[in-house]
Amino acid sequence: MELFEKKFSNSMQSKVALFNRITHYVVNRKGKQMRPMFVFLIAKMIQGDDPLSDRVYRGASVIELIHTATLVHDDVVDDSNKRRGFFSINALWKNKIAVLVGDFMLSKGMLMCIDNEDFDLLKIISKAVREMAEGELLQIDKARKLDITEDVYYEIIRKKTATLIAACCAMGAQSVRASKEEVQLMEKFGELIGMAFQIKEVGGLDYAIKKMKDYQVQAMEMIKPYPDSPYKDSLVLMVDYVIDRKK
Repeated sequence: MELFEKKFSNSMQSKVALFNRITHYVVNRKGKQMRPMFVFLIAKMIQGDDPLSDRVYRGASVIELIHTATLVHDDVVDDSNKRRGFFSINALWKNKIAVLVGDFMLSKGMLMCIDNEDFDLLKIISKAVREMAEGELLQIDKARKLDITEDVYYEIIRKKTATLIAACCAMGAQSVRASKEEVQLMEKFGELIGMAFQIKEVGGLDYAIKKMKDYQVQAMEMIKPYPDSPYKDSLVLMVDYVIDRKK
């Protein structure tokens, strides 16, 4: 993760001093880095003890760039002044700059893939961005009509939240050139974790906890065939943490 953070910081550099000041602010107030950790742990679980290639670090950086860009844009859309207890970009530098910073991060992530001809990685993250945008718009549309059924709720959280964790896990597998079937398996694993992570008060607390556990059990079954390793153990621990912290 230390090496990743150096590479990630370098990937956000610009010739514009204002942008560098803002990205420095963002990097120094980052969250728990869950998403790049999913990329690394999936890659290591599949690959084993060999050192990770630059391609894996690029995959993790692209995920984090896109995730950060969506958070910056979300704060503008939601008119939010705080992010993780600190002032948001739009609160400090206003909406126009925040939107441009988010756009810059999105393009940086895309270009990182294109410049290295990682078109398979670009496809994964592009699909995730599309799904997240659709999920956000679906939620807005249904909230206006006051017709959010349970099925619609699950579709919203699958697109808004689960799709990015699914992309992280698919990225981890694809970055070490796993088979198409294995990449799809890891994508489904990530989607299940994302669903469990986001579920809350749908039909009552006991019902929600049962649904969370169902998704978690399904996800754990998917990685059972992999041999025991420190990476698999760490992945299981992280899944438990991600889900338990929402209860």
